[in-house]
Amino acid sequence: MRYVKATTILPEQLIKEIQKYIQGETLYIPKQKTTYQKWGARSGGRKLIDERNAQIKNAFQNGTTIQQLAEDYFLAVETIKRIVYSHK
Repeated sequence: MRYVKATTILPEQLIKEIQKYIQGETLYIPKQKTTYQKWGARSGGRKLIDERNAQIKNAFQNGTTIQQLAEDYFLAVETIKRIVYSHK
């Protein structure tokens, strides 16, 4: 998170109104809910995990054991089970 000086972006009247409630403190203004992005959407991390999970499901359907998948992908057996038995 980066900080922006209020006087560089906000109108003077709005700054005076905010100063009625808070002065000289750091104020966090959250994004609107409509602008939120899910985890990994920006970096592509979510896409990589989805592709990996699809490969794991495919390998399981083709006969690879859960234990072998856990070893191949360096994941816990329970994680592999969660992936192969999910309905996504």
